[in-house]
Amino acid sequence: MTLTRTRHRLALEIAIVLLLSLGASALWSLLQYIDVSTRPTPIGEQQVALNPARSDRAWLDLAYQLTGIVLDLVPVALVVWLLWRWRRPHLGALGIDGTRPWRDSASGAALVLVIGIPGLALYAAGRSLGLTVDVVPSPLDAHWFTVPVLLLSALRAGLTEEVIVIGYLFERLRRLGWSAWQIIVATSALRGMYHLYQGVPALIGNVAMGLLFGWLYQRTGRLLPLIIAHTLIDVAVFVGYPWAYATFPGLFGG
Repeated sequence: MTLTRTRHRLALEIAIVLLLSLGASALWSLLQYIDVSTRPTPIGEQQVALNPARSDRAWLDLAYQLTGIVLDLVPVALVVWLLWRWRRPHLGALGIDGTRPWRDSASGAALVLVIGIPGLALYAAGRSLGLTVDVVPSPLDAHWFTVPVLLLSALRAGLTEEVIVIGYLFERLRRLGWSAWQIIVATSALRGMYHLYQGVPALIGNVAMGLLFGWLYQRTGRLLPLIIAHTLIDVAVFVGYPWAYATFPGLFGG
């Protein structure tokens, strides 16, 4: 197989993986932003639901939520299949080897503070300037399974975004001959785009997060700290934010 043909196959593979996952999310997010930004109502006065219920019947809502989580993880399984090595470490191409779980966990927890506090400040600034939609969370006491499902959703987000946007794209784009900073910037732009539905500040914040995560991955080759950090951040957003939103409605625009 010629080098040109190999490059074309890799580019096609990347397009398929992204259109099955976060590339599709970026397209939907762009359409949503066009929708909210062209309405008569200012963006700051509009709302978007965070983890909304899928049905008014509890058992069916649970079925919807779990099915959505499983289906969203299918592209992650595809990436694992594509990059699996028969020799250990099997997921070495993704920067996952499990050799230092405690150090990776500590690094991930430290990243939460670096990303989480500025992210909260950016959201508050966006709300005060009318540049960010009001993100309305679902109540934590809606059902007995609400919090467990939110925790699974946070893990789903951490796995999907970091495995695909960082681990997979870094490996494939390197093979296509992209430089480190070309990859970091491109993946950061993608991360920002699929958060654009919340407003421009969300795009900026997630691009900054992508630049930091991409730089760290380029230096360390470790993906687990990024997955852990992203999961913990989303646990705070999915579980902590609904509590704060209900407790301090004036602060969060509720």
